[in-house]
Amino acid sequence: MNYDIIVVGGGHAGIEACLSSSRLGKNTLLVTGNIENIGDMPCNPSIGGPAKGIVVREIDALGGEMGKNTDKSFLQMKMLNTKKGPAVRALRAQADKVTYKNEILKTLKEQENLTILEGMVEDLITNNKMVCGVKLADGTEISSKCVILTTGTYLKGAVLYGSTKISSGPHDEKPSLHLSDKLRDLGFTIKRLKTGTPPRIEKSSIDFSKAALEPGSDECYNFSVSNKLLYNPDEQLPCHLIYTTPETHEIIKANLDKSSMYGGYVEGVGPRYCPSIEDKIVRFADKERHQLFLEPESIYYDDIYIQGFSTSMPHDVQEKMVHSLPGLENAVINKYAYAIEYDAIDSLQLKPSLETKVIENLFTAGQINGTSGYEEAAGQGLIAGINACMKLDGKDPLILKRNESYIGVLIDDLIVKGVIDPYRLLTSRAEYRLLLRHDNADIRLREYGHAIGLVSDQEYDLFKKKLSDIEELEIKLKENKVTPKKEINEYLVSLNSTPLLDGITLYNLIKRPEISIKDVLRFIDCEYSDEVLEQVEINIKYEGYIKKAVEEAKKMLEYENIRIPEDIDYSKVINLASEAKQKLNEIRPVSVGQAMRISGVNPSDITMLLMHLKKENRDE
Repeated sequence: MNYDIIVVGGGHAGIEACLSSSRLGKNTLLVTGNIENIGDMPCNPSIGGPAKGIVVREIDALGGEMGKNTDKSFLQMKMLNTKKGPAVRALRAQADKVTYKNEILKTLKEQENLTILEGMVEDLITNNKMVCGVKLADGTEISSKCVILTTGTYLKGAVLYGSTKISSGPHDEKPSLHLSDKLRDLGFTIKRLKTGTPPRIEKSSIDFSKAALEPGSDECYNFSVSNKLLYNPDEQLPCHLIYTTPETHEIIKANLDKSSMYGGYVEGVGPRYCPSIEDKIVRFADKERHQLFLEPESIYYDDIYIQGFSTSMPHDVQEKMVHSLPGLENAVINKYAYAIEYDAIDSLQLKPSLETKVIENLFTAGQINGTSGYEEAAGQGLIAGINACMKLDGKDPLILKRNESYIGVLIDDLIVKGVIDPYRLLTSRAEYRLLLRHDNADIRLREYGHAIGLVSDQEYDLFKKKLSDIEELEIKLKENKVTPKKEINEYLVSLNSTPLLDGITLYNLIKRPEISIKDVLRFIDCEYSDEVLEQVEINIKYEGYIKKAVEEAKKMLEYENIRIPEDIDYSKVINLASEAKQKLNEIRPVSVGQAMRISGVNPSDITMLLMHLKKENRDE
């Protein structure tokens, strides 16, 4: 058997990787331990949320699948932070775990150039520091030109609760026991990380009258700009909000030594921004309560997911903890919570393309790179799949900048800063988040998707029409004025706005906080989509802030465009601090902009580096 690209692992990273490579014409093999678990959601039954929802929109803009598949399988759609500025608005969906898996598996099976094989990869075939294929646990060898590892939590996976530790992946699946050792032998630094999941509760055993209703949005939303699905918002399934109680806290405090983490049974480092409930109680001892969400997992079974209640306590303690929660006094636990440990590589050993520095033509994506979350994994998988194809075609890789996408922020953070605990995307990680909004993901990235070949001509034509409509509407708003006529001022007063004393363009009228773009459409004869109206309104109301962010990004790009030679000898850079030399040698940044973001590299070090580069250019 011989393939162009082999993708190892059928999680969210592997799905995007194999779909992108096969759609770009490469003969692709997806190897996964259990075909029925492709697209599985072993933890949270949601897609999106702050920053993450924008990643899903970016995946869609580039031609990926996660957004489209979520639109096919959601139970509830909710736009978050609608009362805040556009930089932090994000879409979040409760996905049906069964429908999501079924739909994605259907998509994979119908995809040309893609073969799916059930098996466990336990070794890589290499020659002169270049990957040539994989070896399965049964001894089968499969050749390929590129390999993409998306192993999730399966590298030496171990499930923990209390003092119990079982060698296992999620859902009692077999872990990969030898691949991480092989990676270490090849020169990779291996880290041990941990994540966890809450208990699942039988829906019929919950008294929802003691919980606050959390409905979906009353407007229709889609992740994919291609789907445009309409649905009845009233038919969405609800979520519910409850809080921990003093009794919950006392139970946890009294049993901390029985927790896998606090009992000393955990080796891996857990996620800082998604801690277990016992970790929250210890770290935030001043908090009287913590919010928990009761979320449906599927219409096909009865499980309710307790978002925010991840734990590694023994089963008997979990029973007490759950029964201390309002509405769950008589709850039946269908599946107990657990922590899971797994191996990952040091992400500083990656290039910006997600090809490894250690082995040529070997790419990695998802939790093997130290990230957490379905969305972060899918974004990396898409980029890895694209760049494996670019490498085989002799083309430059797709490297997204920090001012272009959250995916660019994610990958840059991984390769420049590395990870200590599982990395989670946050809006605060993006210094240009006003430019990286939910509403403009296609405007930022659709051109890339079409140029690469993952966005069809038909989809691209619709995108170009949207851009044309935005430009046309902005021109009309600048050209049309309203004057201080009686009926106009009365209308403005009815909108709680100040009457006019002079004429004003509709463009400038929209800058008033209390005036929306739909309020002024009565003055011009035109019809535009809601997406166009939203985009134009944001462009107008935040014009000054956006221009400032663009200017700041331009300054940053000046440093990004100063390339650092691959073979630079940092020992020859005069007056470079010892720590800077060590960090620069370890990370090998490709640009001065990247070097500036490395912890331990100070402004004075950057000055010395710039002087060295200028001297080298003069001497050439």
